[in-house]
Amino acid sequence: MEDTPRAYTTQAAVNVSIPTFRPRQVPDVPEDVDYAQEHLNDPYLDLKKRPSVHSLEVKNEKESKKYAEDAESHYETDRFSTSRAESRRSASIGEWDDESPYPEVRAAVSTKDDPDMPVNTFRMWFLGLFFSIAVAFTNQLFSLRYPSVFITGIVAQLLALPLGKFLEYALPKRRFNTFGYVWSFNPGPFNVKEHVCITVMANVVMNGAYATDIILTQKIFYRQHVSYGYQILLVLSTQIIGFSFGGFLRQFVVWPASMIWPSALVNCVLFTTLHEKWTQREPGHQPRQRFFFIVLAASFVWYWFPGLIFTALSVFNWVCWIVPNNVAVNALFGTSTGLGMGIFTFDWSMISYVGSPLVTPWWSQANTIAAFVVMFWVLAPILYFTNAWDTAYLPISSTFAFDNTGSRYNISSIVTEDGLFDEAAYAAYSPLLMSATLAVAYGVLFASFVAVFIHTFLWFRNDIIRRFRSSLKDERDVHSRLMLRYAEVPQWWFGILFVVCFIILLVTVSVFPTQLPAWAALVGVILSAIMAIPVAMLQAITNQIVPTQVMYETIAGYMLPGRPVANMIFKAIGFMGAQQAVLFSGDMKLGHYMKVPPRVMFSVQLVAAVVSCFVVIFVQDWLLSNIDGICTREQVNGFVCPSSSTFATSSLVFGGIGPKRIFSPGAPYAPIMWFFALGGLLPIPFYLLARRYPLSFWRFINIPAAFSGLGAMPPANGINYASWAIVGFVFNFVIRRYRFRWWVRYNYILSAGLDAGVVIAMFVIFFAITYPTTVEINWWGNNVWINTADTMGIPLKTIGDTQTIGPQAWS
Repeated sequence: MEDTPRAYTTQAAVNVSIPTFRPRQVPDVPEDVDYAQEHLNDPYLDLKKRPSVHSLEVKNEKESKKYAEDAESHYETDRFSTSRAESRRSASIGEWDDESPYPEVRAAVSTKDDPDMPVNTFRMWFLGLFFSIAVAFTNQLFSLRYPSVFITGIVAQLLALPLGKFLEYALPKRRFNTFGYVWSFNPGPFNVKEHVCITVMANVVMNGAYATDIILTQKIFYRQHVSYGYQILLVLSTQIIGFSFGGFLRQFVVWPASMIWPSALVNCVLFTTLHEKWTQREPGHQPRQRFFFIVLAASFVWYWFPGLIFTALSVFNWVCWIVPNNVAVNALFGTSTGLGMGIFTFDWSMISYVGSPLVTPWWSQANTIAAFVVMFWVLAPILYFTNAWDTAYLPISSTFAFDNTGSRYNISSIVTEDGLFDEAAYAAYSPLLMSATLAVAYGVLFASFVAVFIHTFLWFRNDIIRRFRSSLKDERDVHSRLMLRYAEVPQWWFGILFVVCFIILLVTVSVFPTQLPAWAALVGVILSAIMAIPVAMLQAITNQIVPTQVMYETIAGYMLPGRPVANMIFKAIGFMGAQQAVLFSGDMKLGHYMKVPPRVMFSVQLVAAVVSCFVVIFVQDWLLSNIDGICTREQVNGFVCPSSSTFATSSLVFGGIGPKRIFSPGAPYAPIMWFFALGGLLPIPFYLLARRYPLSFWRFINIPAAFSGLGAMPPANGINYASWAIVGFVFNFVIRRYRFRWWVRYNYILSAGLDAGVVIAMFVIFFAITYPTTVEINWWGNNVWINTADTMGIPLKTIGDTQTIGPQAWS
């Protein structure tokens, strides 16, 4: 491979092949209809610029030199790359691409590889395990506290480089011979592949273990005693089994070039920026390394204002400042319990709350913001101001459930000591009521679940069938060809992992009082495996995560009514199985881009996940045993368990009261079930329109992306989505279209720099000021947004002292 990446092949001069069009009554149907129809499901390819299979002829030496100097930013033509699994042996050498057909990938990923670069090294494992333990420990510790701090993979990515360089300097370089295997503590310069593995280990553990919320709910909310053996087996089985699904996901979402994984591209560009020695200024360009550190520094400095000094810039409910006591205005423009129609915020952590707008492609953002406006700025206000379901007596937006007096629902009052639903206590207490946005959010999640299946069947059924028979050798992409140097992970590795985890899972649900029968656990595993492919494909293409937790809760609520603990475990099996499979595939794609041997990637992910399971169990058990008043509102140090409280409430709603009493025909929220039909029907007309008009915008309409992108509502609100969409439009549409060379060079670096600066600033503010001191900056800029009806959660209508709301009969 040459040192200079090329935007074209060096095949003998071939005349440029210009596509011709047949005059028709419908002018946007090209002559090569097969090409358009075949690539209709790939929104990253420009079908109006159907390129030649062969390379373009470089007409003169000057132009050739120009392209060589700045290949990744001049290369604007979307090259042809088939989605079919064609045989490598049947293709001529001229048909193999020397660059990715996607500008996003060319902007972030190098086409060079050094297969002799050491990866499986002592310092990689040492630092990887260090960050696995440190990140899992810290995030689990502060996950129970509000306000909190969250250590992301970017922190580990930035810290691993200087630590790796230190070990490169400090470790002995002596070589050892162990049973014929020659190794060294210090095999040479700390390299990018070691850096990738360390970061992946941190990425695997940063979200903790989902099943720890089950354990906490059982201990704190249901007052049950659970043994260490139960905790370890439950966390290990639910957290690891999803990795075994990664084996059959590779041919669908890792090897194909069309599955670009936008989130992986940000990591790639940051790795390249940190390791490439781009210290010399290129003609007409700011060095990318310098650009990154300038953005990081600016982001770090600026975050002190919305994060500490002038917090009103963060929530920015500016209309509420003008009329702080007008409940209707606060409901529309508020950001704590309102809809956030104030449009914008000056806090990058709020703008990127639903994901970085610089990473998610604009067409995906457009789908999401359109659905947001319809669902939460049109439908939700209609429900609220017409008092549908008595929502006007509650805040318009809240994640909490309410009783018929407008107070927070007391879940412990309708659960027995054994953790079972107490129907008599429920009948004597209150029906469960939801805010307008929470009711709409449940409907959106129902629609999303069905839309994923329908959309995947319509758009990808042929690809999925073909790829069941494909292998890495069938891929024409340059990165897949480079990965042929490395041995793939054999399927039997995944098979053994699945068998072990499944046996542990069956032992857990059978030996301990989980209320979950073994057959239900099997159903959860099967559903998880089925969901893995469509969920992974959607995230790989749109950068949107499909929130499927509610569907698993609903299914378990109908299968196993009155069993909250069983509902939680079923949800963990189903949701985490698919989610871990997607996480595994995303990290494997990162390794694919960075040319890390797949077997090493498999090993580091599995080891990190297993180690983190023990860490999070230990940390949580210590917290529950040593902190007084934990998970109560009165806890003096802020350990109020915000997310775990929501998790426990959800277990009662779906596992205790059950979806039958809430959503079934005759129940208060029965109309929400129509969203299932909406999610099943909406993808069909847009698919038919895209087939009829393949060069139109119809092929960019993605209903699962539209609905799945709304999974953060609530607690997210309008300023999160509106500001996210505005920034995305500016960078991923306007700048990408009119300043393409700048976008290619700097867009992903800008995203990484902004994220890194905010994370570091949050970390410093929390550990230097918020946690160890009681320092508060008391002034108008930090108080104006608090003294509003929005922040106080005042509803539109007031409940009388002897009045109750909701249905009069509910048991």
